[in-house]
Amino acid sequence: MKKTFLLPILIFLSIMACKKEPQNTNTISVNYPKTKTVDTVDTYFGISVKDPYRWLEDDRSAETENWVKSQNETTFSYLDNIPFRNALKERLSQLWNYKKVGAPFIEGDYTYFYKNDGLQNQHVIYRHNSNRPPSTAEVFLDPNTFSKDGTTSLGALSFSKNGKLLAYSISEGGSDWRKVIIMDVESKKITEDTLVDIKFSGISWYKNEGFYYSSYDKPKGSELSAKTDQHKVYYHKIGTPQHLDQPIYGHDPKEKHRYISAIVTENDTYLAIYASVSTSGNKLYIKDLTQPNSPFKTILNHTDSDTHLLENKDDTLYLVTNLNAPNKKIVSVNVNNPTPEHWVAIIPETKHVLNASKSGNYLIAHYMVDAISKVVQYDFNGSLIREIQLPGIGSTNGFGAKKEEKIDYYSFTNYNTPTSIYKLNLDTGKSELYWQPEIDYHPDDYESKHVFYTSKDGTKVPLIITYKKGMVLNGKNPTILYGYGGFNISLTPTFSIANVVWMEQGGIYAVANLRGGGEYGKKWHIAGTKMQKQNVFDDFIAAGDYLIDNKYTSSNYLALRGGSNGGLLVGAVITQRPDLAKVALPAVGVLDMLRYHTFTAGAGWAYDYGTAEDNKAMFNYLKDYSPIHNVKKGIAYPATLITTGDHDDRVVPAHSFKFAAELQSKQTGNNPTLIRIETDAGHGAGTPVSKTIAQFADIFGFTFYNMGFDVLPSNPNEKLKG
Repeated sequence: MKKTFLLPILIFLSIMACKKEPQNTNTISVNYPKTKTVDTVDTYFGISVKDPYRWLEDDRSAETENWVKSQNETTFSYLDNIPFRNALKERLSQLWNYKKVGAPFIEGDYTYFYKNDGLQNQHVIYRHNSNRPPSTAEVFLDPNTFSKDGTTSLGALSFSKNGKLLAYSISEGGSDWRKVIIMDVESKKITEDTLVDIKFSGISWYKNEGFYYSSYDKPKGSELSAKTDQHKVYYHKIGTPQHLDQPIYGHDPKEKHRYISAIVTENDTYLAIYASVSTSGNKLYIKDLTQPNSPFKTILNHTDSDTHLLENKDDTLYLVTNLNAPNKKIVSVNVNNPTPEHWVAIIPETKHVLNASKSGNYLIAHYMVDAISKVVQYDFNGSLIREIQLPGIGSTNGFGAKKEEKIDYYSFTNYNTPTSIYKLNLDTGKSELYWQPEIDYHPDDYESKHVFYTSKDGTKVPLIITYKKGMVLNGKNPTILYGYGGFNISLTPTFSIANVVWMEQGGIYAVANLRGGGEYGKKWHIAGTKMQKQNVFDDFIAAGDYLIDNKYTSSNYLALRGGSNGGLLVGAVITQRPDLAKVALPAVGVLDMLRYHTFTAGAGWAYDYGTAEDNKAMFNYLKDYSPIHNVKKGIAYPATLITTGDHDDRVVPAHSFKFAAELQSKQTGNNPTLIRIETDAGHGAGTPVSKTIAQFADIFGFTFYNMGFDVLPSNPNEKLKG
């Protein structure tokens, strides 16, 4: 990567003598706040289960607020004493400070793009008249001005069909509840009252008259402790107050859906409704918007598959589906006979998982080959046009040009290549570099190894291991093993400045593509759900054992990291194999598997987890791995830094609060068990850059220190010393 300026050499603290070998001892004393217990007991199928920290579920109580304050005081007192923590923060800030640019997109008379000058908390949206050069671009919308403390973030942008109006959503304090603001793009003035209480919603315009959005009825009282199970789609007509918005779908109390979304086709002909009761599988309905008061027509009336409308050409619909095709296929069907028996496969299922989009007048088939991108271009008859030649082995994103556009843009990245933007000529298939970041970083100094290891039941699981070239495999390299393993989500190679800082200090970064994810389609996903969830934990444990057996690291130098469902992964693994790793880093985790479905949108995760109320067998299965219920006295658990946000209304912070209390009351030995609670923060999306950098400095500092490292080198290109 081109080096445009020389960053100053870090001045690292060297107040402690280097040891010949890391000693894995902790010299910072910890006095944990006392967490009271209560006599709460639940009964499931005749079995009593104690819940001594139930009171921590009341997120609005003064008592919980005081507990959060005292825990943070303890945690930051510990972190403040790590000798190289500030040096890590400085290094992260230095490397993070580079210009980032997004792919341009055209709306009306203007070309828009996102840009961040380096350390801005949020990307700024710029624009220029499409008939003028990019050098004439001006600031169009700056989310950094939304709030003084940076806790109000920009969500979705959606322009009217003529590009003259913009509806954009904002989140305050990291909440999933959003507001939607409508702006005249020419004057940049707000045109009407802000829409409020919108959750898990897109914004889809019909012509220039209004748009569809989704939400629940706002709960009364604590928004973190209320279930939401009836999502609705509304239509907002421009110029009218929100209280006049009428529900279009989801208002029938006899048929509740937790997630409903609405999409208008590009030509304003059809409205598609996706209705789900969980995070996987959806019903699909379609409405002809050219015929006043036309009824919804059923395409699918069950949730056995994920099926979405890609495009329509006249009365032909193009769908992407995994119905009877676990790796997905693209089908066409006449709108007058749209049910599955009439579907015609135009791009059949292959052995690789398909993610499809449309680009201009073409279909784009984006395949995952062992979590690596392969992109193929087809016409709407399903005829092969070409394979798009990518810049290398890694991940791509993009491909969404409008019908009339001949040029599209996509991004490319991998674990050691910063995200670059490429310009694609859709007619010739030729790609050219559009934008490349300039960072004081040399990707050729690093390498990624793509391997397969064997899980407990014999399943082969992919693992990508990235590190600095010349790494000596002596079992003493600090290593972060990252995983997720759920909700059909795929972990594909992605560049991270934070990981660069980790690796330049001699760290290894490894990512396992566990069952439960989407890397190999629906079967791979199902193999990590409900009463097969243990497969995910076994896969992660086997990944750790592989790294240890092959001398990348050892238990004294291994850290386990994951967030949300990945936080559950880390929590379950350390309670099952506390000897596997030295450090555990569960973030915003789902950690109480008996009660997760009683909070906010938690019931929607039952497709992956099942619930303790389903039947006795499911209750016993969940109880046997639920992290909160499997912390035992007398066990030396890894040094653990739990991270969460006090306003997380997706995975409520009570999960993390209760897990921390259990660990602190039962941990044996010197390993600290701390919780870092970000205030005025949610599940992670929209977190200001400054807070993100501070959190990574704390996580890396905690990890290195608990592996026995005391001093970082004076040169960031040298390896961390013990």
